[in-house]
Amino acid sequence: MRTFAITQNITVDGSVEMITDWFDPQGQAGADMSDVLEESHRQDDRADALLLGRRTFEDFRGYWPLQTDDATGITAYLDRVAKYVVSSTLTDPGWQNSTVLRGDPVEEVRRLKEESGKDIVLTGSITLAHALITAGLVDEYRLFVYPAVQGRGRRLFPEKYEVPRLRLLESRAFRSGITLQRYAPA
Repeated sequence: MRTFAITQNITVDGSVEMITDWFDPQGQAGADMSDVLEESHRQDDRADALLLGRRTFEDFRGYWPLQTDDATGITAYLDRVAKYVVSSTLTDPGWQNSTVLRGDPVEEVRRLKEESGKDIVLTGSITLAHALITAGLVDEYRLFVYPAVQGRGRRLFPEKYEVPRLRLLESRAFRSGITLQRYAPA
């Protein structure tokens, strides 16, 4: 069975919503992000499927394919990876290697997990993340914690949802002050 991982950029106070400028997809205002990018590529090599909700998909589709001079390699990865967008309204994804999943998201992800392949990764897509977290489908949380406090914004875990214990898989600090915290359900 494939691993389903949620990879999120998150503030120290737990916000995944980008209301302020704590996150920049192309780098952090002159900070050395080479080690963060290296880790991101390492994770990309372990995945062959990207799962997104419609709004995040449309944000990605409206930004990444337009990056013609992308030194990060993110555009190239996003162009080649199989992208699955959960939507009841989107008819034509308009981006290569993209498939619209119109059924129940929980059942669709269960089906994807049973197929052969590498990791399935969800990023952004907080409404979808909440549904899949509460359904118990997440095998791993990969949190890039940014040294910022936003004081507001949507959180990774749904309101009143409890996980009694997570098992730490990895904790790593990067030169920029960002840390990677990898957890699995205990």
